[in-house]
Amino acid sequence: MKEISISGKKREALGKKASKALRKEGFIPCNLYGEAKDANGNPEALAFAAPFNELRKVIYTPHIYVIKINIDGQDHTAILKEIQFHPVTDAPLHVDFYEVNDQKPITIGIPVKLNGLAQGVRDGGRMNLSIRKIDVTAPYQQIPEHLDIDVTGLRLGKSIKVGQLSFEGLELATGKDVVVCSVKMTRNAVASDDTAAADADAAAAPAADAAAK
Repeated sequence: MKEISISGKKREALGKKASKALRKEGFIPCNLYGEAKDANGNPEALAFAAPFNELRKVIYTPHIYVIKINIDGQDHTAILKEIQFHPVTDAPLHVDFYEVNDQKPITIGIPVKLNGLAQGVRDGGRMNLSIRKIDVTAPYQQIPEHLDIDVTGLRLGKSIKVGQLSFEGLELATGKDVVVCSVKMTRNAVASDDTAAADADAAAAPAADAAAK
């Protein structure tokens, strides 16, 4: 995984009013969840704020990053957990991070990358990507930027399910029966099949006539 660095400062004042004031100053309220637990055993967050101009490179990207966060001089290693957007303006309102370490595996969704031209597409079908990410579990150092899937041999009407895949060092957390991609029949493919069938019938007709005589 690629690494990216951002800076932050601890939030002393919490609540909607304080968060709104931070956004006006160009900061986004954030939480960092890690090993810390409260008295009830629930995850306890470290509340901090980060500059929007630094966070945008984490928010507006299709890539998966390991994020180095420096909060008031203390370094943390984390991954992006969740982003809350404004329902009308789509502006980021709040960002949650999850702290990671070398020993504890994490589960995260990794983008799927289809490689090759499927045989079914060559035959006139259409490739359909059913899911864009597959959840994997592994130490964060072993998490790849994307999962490469070879679709060259995929034929018309066939699909690839999660259970058919394997990647070294990764445990797949998405259900085995989940369809990743498939090649759907199209009108062109149907017409091609009909033409091929008609040609075969036409070729067989003289032989049949000769046999009848």
